[in-house]
Amino acid sequence: MTAKKKGTGSMTVAEAGRKGGTKTAKTHGHEFYEEIGRKGGVKVRDEYGVAFYEEIGHKGGQKVKDLIEMGKRAQAAETEADRRLAERAKAIKKGVGK
Repeated sequence: MTAKKKGTGSMTVAEAGRKGGTKTAKTHGHEFYEEIGRKGGVKVRDEYGVAFYEEIGHKGGQKVKDLIEMGKRAQAAETEADRRLAERAKAIKKGVGK
């Protein structure tokens, strides 16, 4: 369910935001977004310092490391399950384990 803007219009808040964003992109172009992104980064650096970026970079790296490890474990478990299933199928085919 989408929230409607207050008033008599039938445009949702999401539609209004999309329309405004599209208009801004057409009016100001790609460079505008690069500039406001750079200004935001400088502001954060000035407020929180370089150590903040080091900390969030480390956290992001740890998250990626954890996700990779989870993927490897899931793949290993799937491979083991497939191996067991193949062994079971082979045993059934031979008539063992009925």
